[in-house]
Amino acid sequence: MKKKYIRRIIILTVIVSLGIIYYIGGFFYRDHCNNRQVILVRDGIEETNFGLCKLADYIYPHEESKQWKPIIYLYPEHDEIINVKLGYPKSITTSYPKYNNGWNVKASPNGDLVDLKTNKKLYSLYYENIANYNFQVKEDGFVIRGKDASNFLEEKLPLLGLNEKETEEFIIYWLPKLEENEYNYIRFATLEEQNKSMPLIISKKPDTLIRIMMTYKKINKPIKIKEQKIKTPNRIGFTVVEWGGTEIK
Repeated sequence: MKKKYIRRIIILTVIVSLGIIYYIGGFFYRDHCNNRQVILVRDGIEETNFGLCKLADYIYPHEESKQWKPIIYLYPEHDEIINVKLGYPKSITTSYPKYNNGWNVKASPNGDLVDLKTNKKLYSLYYENIANYNFQVKEDGFVIRGKDASNFLEEKLPLLGLNEKETEEFIIYWLPKLEENEYNYIRFATLEEQNKSMPLIISKKPDTLIRIMMTYKKINKPIKIKEQKIKTPNRIGFTVVEWGGTEIK
């Protein structure tokens, strides 16, 4: 009888230990792999900087977040040939013009672009991608009713640095998604977070870089958070603007 009980205790101990290891491993995966830059870009080549993270993807499956409608505007001070690359091309799901080791365009001060490969006239560069950063609800942000989304965006987007045209295009795309929710938690990702999710590599360094990634989550009732502080950029010199959004899973 004693051997029987000892065997049960051993089995139970093993099961509990494995559960604790899995639980702790989940914390490591979320904190280290999801919230830090796991992939490095060196000379245009992607490298995994921590192999355990790739293994953890199989052990801790997660729902992928997608970055919707990032579009890039270029405003040089004079007509100029500019190359634009994205740091993690393997995560791109769609693009226009077709992304092929970057975009080469002739850019004009008014924002007009000409794709040098196809000679097509454009006003922006467009892509969508699987997020490489785990965007989450933070201690700051904004809580707004869906019906108030238009007023909210009209107020905040110019403060974030968008001009009238860019603001209108942002609202036209995102307003239907926000209005269908009773409440929305909204937070604009920091430049550091955006660089972790998708580095932006431009052949000429911009004098002004504006990257806006609106993260949002549908909520059924208001939650208490600090209001996110917004710093308005001064658009001077060669200006690059990018906006997009992602739903927090």
